[in-house]
Amino acid sequence: MSEWVAKPTEPLSAPTAEHGELVVVVVSGPDAGRELELSPGTHQVGTQPGCALTLTDTSVSRVHLFFEANRGHVVVHDQKSRNGSFCRGIRFERADARAGMLIRIGRTELLLVPSQLRRSGVGLSTSSRFGSLVGSSIAMRHAFALLERAAPTDIPILVTGETGTGKEGCARAIHDASTRARAPFVVCDLGCVSPTLFESELFGHERGAFTGAVSSRPGVFERAHGGTLFLDELGAVPLELQPRLLRAVESREVKRLGSNKPVEVDVRIVAATHLSLEDEMAAKRFRPDLYHRFAVVKVELPALRDRLEDLPALCDAILTTMGKGRSALPGDALSLLAGYAWPGNVRELRNVLERAVNVGPETLYERFAEARAAAAERGPFKEARQRVVDAFERDYLVDLMKRYSDNVTHAAKAAGIDRVSLYRLLKKHALSTVDAPE
Repeated sequence: MSEWVAKPTEPLSAPTAEHGELVVVVVSGPDAGRELELSPGTHQVGTQPGCALTLTDTSVSRVHLFFEANRGHVVVHDQKSRNGSFCRGIRFERADARAGMLIRIGRTELLLVPSQLRRSGVGLSTSSRFGSLVGSSIAMRHAFALLERAAPTDIPILVTGETGTGKEGCARAIHDASTRARAPFVVCDLGCVSPTLFESELFGHERGAFTGAVSSRPGVFERAHGGTLFLDELGAVPLELQPRLLRAVESREVKRLGSNKPVEVDVRIVAATHLSLEDEMAAKRFRPDLYHRFAVVKVELPALRDRLEDLPALCDAILTTMGKGRSALPGDALSLLAGYAWPGNVRELRNVLERAVNVGPETLYERFAEARAAAAERGPFKEARQRVVDAFERDYLVDLMKRYSDNVTHAAKAAGIDRVSLYRLLKKHALSTVDAPE
């Protein structure tokens, strides 16, 4: 993984997340895939036989570092190794370990993962990219693991996430990793289709089928025959047309407008939406049977603001596509980028970098002048950070409890924390609807 050398925007001793025990997962290097569960006690990592995690990487010292786990708190110590231990490009001697922390020693990367997530069945990918998608954060590696398993099959996949998170790139990567890679990949942006042309766009039409139909035209199902059909913004399909779309997917045949002759189609469906289809179903704007047909596998792409640790790798990848390197940006570029909320996600990041490269690096300072000024007014760092954390916790809890109908057991399992910790957080934010257990 390429590395940006810069001063950290927060200390390495960030609080340990409440996820119970952590698991050290080797995500790159000659020992990729190996794991070490950090039960209470001291755990050495190195090439020396007898280490709790013995590596074969010759650039790692005999006893390179050790983890000290005690009552849910984990500290990692470098053992004066010859090549050092690094986190976010910064060499450290001691740091509080937390879920999501990525440590590089020699040619090996160690990722700290909540044990509950590691045991969830899918686990985390050892890769930091899937097609054009880039990221080593927990959320992205979890998505990659699911995609790596699902892509070679023909089962439908529903990709969710905010606008600009890379859903089309994800669909293209699924196609490229499938057995249909040499067949057509057809994109249909349903959010841009006129309501009167939905049927024609999906299923095609014959000449004279409607005013303006001067020639026959196949729909996207026919054009994608043998390959992959990407239906972007699935939530935009009108309710009255959803039964016909469902029949086409299940029967594997379509009828063009103006024709009674069915046409067999063999397509693999990948759909995407930025809407909550669960909310759309509750509002009776989306059919549950259609949802369950498309959401055989559901992959959520996180917002960029929720995985800012991926910024260095994302910047490198985007700059590479432009034939540029880090020298094209100012030395403090990463600090500027990391201080922004990115409502447009990766698409916005790409636009900002393209402007900086083609117009001039000074555009970064113009672009983020307002954000920098706002940050300066937030007061002391610790207080400002705590306000952000509190706001995130409350929003997360409100959404979590809504999704699981106030069922604390199910909500805690989905969040990867124990029930007692969830009760405490609910009480902290005055959201508790039941008394905490004794």
